Amino acid sequence: MAVRVTPITDADVEAVSEFLHRELNERVPAHAWTQAIRVPWLTSGSDTTPNHGYMLVDDSSDVLGAYLGFYSEREIAGRTERFCNLGAWCVREDQRFHSLRLLKAMLAQDGYHFTDLSPSGNVVEIDLRMGFQLLDTATVLMPNLPWPSMPGSVTSKPAVLERTLRGAERKIYDDHRHTAAAKHLLLQSQGEHCYVMFRKDRRKGLPLFASVLHVSNPAVFNKAVRSFCRHLLVRHGVPATLAELRVIGHRPRAAIELRQARQKTFRSSTLAEDQIDYLYSELTCVAW
Repeated sequence: MAVRVTPITDADVEAVSEFLHRELNERVPAHAWTQAIRVPWLTSGSDTTPNHGYMLVDDSSDVLGAYLGFYSEREIAGRTERFCNLGAWCVREDQRFHSLRLLKAMLAQDGYHFTDLSPSGNVVEIDLRMGFQLLDTATVLMPNLPWPSMPGSVTSKPAVLERTLRGAERKIYDDHRHTAAAKHLLLQSQGEHCYVMFRKDRRKGLPLFASVLHVSNPAVFNKAVRSFCRHLLVRHGVPATLAELRVIGHRPRAAIELRQARQKTFRSSTLAEDQIDYLYSELTCVAW
């Protein structure tokens, strides 16, 4: 049986979604994989989205493996930069010896900065052998307590977000507002605001955590962090928040630094670590 590596096109998305639901994570329905793969900020076939990743198929065109790619085009330091975020990587057990063919096909695409923001198992070591670097993912855990009402406000109302956010903040919000995993909040304090994006996460199979993905104004976040945590507990039923220091810019009081944070990697010949974020990625698109 010949096993081929081919790009995942629009026509392949449903078959790949069924494969990932069956072989990778049954908690994520096939239709949710389909929604995640078809990112809202770009359309397949554009210059910056040449495919949805790569897949392994046999002579009957049955899917034997898949490696998702989430592509985006970003403005960084006055330049347009193209990114490929490496997403779910799953190969049927009897075809695992073909796995690296998928990774090599992804990395053979010229002109992209690559990120791997949710690697599992031995994937980090594979990334490092392929020229990736580790991000500083030092993480704190904050208990979401029912603090007394604090100055300022926290809202998730789309009308308020639309009325307040402008420029780059508004574009980020519009690009992510319909993704499955990203949740959006606006913190306001003393005439300033901070746009926060977070997702709900599992640790040891328990869906008890929020993970902060983006903070537009760390100074305001610092002032309003208790209101933020209270909101997550009361409105979202989440008892704890995980936040990387590189995202929130400080260590809040009562936060506990984790001894071992989850590792993330990137590969770029021109960008520095502080130019890598978690937007336009699988973290915003797939709720697992």
